[in-house]
Amino acid sequence: MDDQNKNLILATALSFAVILVWFLLFPPPEPQATDPNAVAGATEAATADVTTPSVAAAPSAAPGTTPTTETTVDPAADAPRIAIETDRVKGSIALTGGRIDDLSLKDYRETLEADADIVHFLNPLGKPHAFYALYGWAPGQGLTLDAVPGANTGWTVEGNDTLTETAPVTLVWDNGQGLTFRREISVDQNYMFSVKQSVENTGAGTVSLAPYGILARHGTPPDLKKFFILHEGLVQMADGELTETSYKKVTEFDFNQREGALAEVTQVTESGWIGWTDHYWMATLIPAQGTAFKAVAKYDESRDIYQTEAVMPTQTLAPGQTVTAESQLFAGAKEWATIRAYQNEGGVTGFLDSIDWGWFFFLTKPIFATLHWLNGLIGNMGWAIIGLTILIKAIVFPLAYKSYASMAKMKELQPQMEKIKEQAGDDRQKMQQAMMELYKKEKVNPASGCLPILIQIPIFFSLYKVIFVTLELRHAPWIGWITDLSAPDPSSILNLFGLLPFATPEPGSLFFIFSLGILPILLGISMWLQQKLNPAPTDPTQKMIFAWMPWVFMFMLGSFASGLVIYWIANNTITFIQQYAIMRSHGYKPDVFGNIRESFKRDKKAPKKAGK
Repeated sequence: MDDQNKNLILATALSFAVILVWFLLFPPPEPQATDPNAVAGATEAATADVTTPSVAAAPSAAPGTTPTTETTVDPAADAPRIAIETDRVKGSIALTGGRIDDLSLKDYRETLEADADIVHFLNPLGKPHAFYALYGWAPGQGLTLDAVPGANTGWTVEGNDTLTETAPVTLVWDNGQGLTFRREISVDQNYMFSVKQSVENTGAGTVSLAPYGILARHGTPPDLKKFFILHEGLVQMADGELTETSYKKVTEFDFNQREGALAEVTQVTESGWIGWTDHYWMATLIPAQGTAFKAVAKYDESRDIYQTEAVMPTQTLAPGQTVTAESQLFAGAKEWATIRAYQNEGGVTGFLDSIDWGWFFFLTKPIFATLHWLNGLIGNMGWAIIGLTILIKAIVFPLAYKSYASMAKMKELQPQMEKIKEQAGDDRQKMQQAMMELYKKEKVNPASGCLPILIQIPIFFSLYKVIFVTLELRHAPWIGWITDLSAPDPSSILNLFGLLPFATPEPGSLFFIFSLGILPILLGISMWLQQKLNPAPTDPTQKMIFAWMPWVFMFMLGSFASGLVIYWIANNTITFIQQYAIMRSHGYKPDVFGNIRESFKRDKKAPKKAGK
């Protein structure tokens, strides 16, 4: 077996091993069931000894505690509401507690069915998988907990009673002790809510209090993937440092005595945000950038509630004075262009990193940016993937050219190499020395043949990450039967691609691996044709590996996202054309059809059994 083929087998085996480890040793576990009737509530956000950041103009006395999210009122049944209605979202705000707790995303449906429900993201307290935002003021000097608005406060509407892109709503509450609280809520054309809290002191004494925001989630999401390539759970940016913590890791936090729960506290000095991210949707609290705040992530074991908090600096309020605090709430789809605009134009520091780009962000970010740009030009994500493949092949063409030219040169040297093997006999050291001298003399690098394959491995996994994680591939059609590039090819050879009147195995079933679609079959054929650019190896073991490899990959990649299989087919096709043209330009004419015919012939020279 010559060195070139050894390296080729090694590179291919490496690719096979990595994919095999991913899907055999680390399969995605089944989501854990959560209690849909979990008791409402959450732990206190801070205790009386929590101090505000040093940059705040705060009194010597620290603010008190933020209220728990527990309430005896069922907002879903009893609380009056005001509507949220924009071009992209709809929902309502509960006047009990002033919760933003009912939100649906108009542009996205749960499935591809025409009558499928739109995605419902935020859910009120009292309903399964409650998920909501709650705002308020933590009492400090001169105030008690009942003097500030909390989870049970009954707000009234002042003016407009429907929240739209052009019309904010204002909630008001008078505590009867000289303080009047107002909360103005507005929303833009996408998914960003702005919350302006104010309090007016008409009393006789000076008080201090700290504004806060809470995101409370009862139980884990019902569609939690728990797949290691995807982050779902806590996501936080604190002064330029990104933190991603899974729901499981949140439940393993140490007990924080100051927070009274399993919690982690981060003092943010300049800018940041904190919240919960799902596969395609996210909710985050965003205090005014440039303002210090305390970011808290906690878990209440007794009620199975995950909670994030942003506690902003303490405000001192003298008689006759009014103070305000502004913050934002992102609640919606993780669209690349939308989140990028909030970062670049809206000033939300590092917001684009809320999308899970992974360890290879230096590849996944530019790959998706290019894919998004191509989709804008072409108008179809499937063709954009093919266009991306062409661009990637153009970028790595110099290496590919060197590799294929070296392979052509190796074919020319084949007679000399065979002669060296005959002369060396069983002396492998002598043969290796002679081979190296020949390579040096002819300026040939036998290892260059595996470079294109090695380059493809990180590109392949980066593209897999992009297709799996990004929202833009979800329910994105290509042609005909490919209506979702983020899902496997729905066609199946088991029912002759829809000609027979019965259903095929569902993804995840034991027989799904045999339910090959059109794209995986084309993938196997493209790999097989690429092999036929060269004669089959003479070594029996090597020949067997090469013969099985295309069909192993065909079955193995059959359950991958259609977008990834399209990339692989396009890559194989372009590689075939490049390799054929380069080898022809160097005087070696690949006999593709001859090699195909040869592969179907029986080995008539097989040794007969003894005695026959």
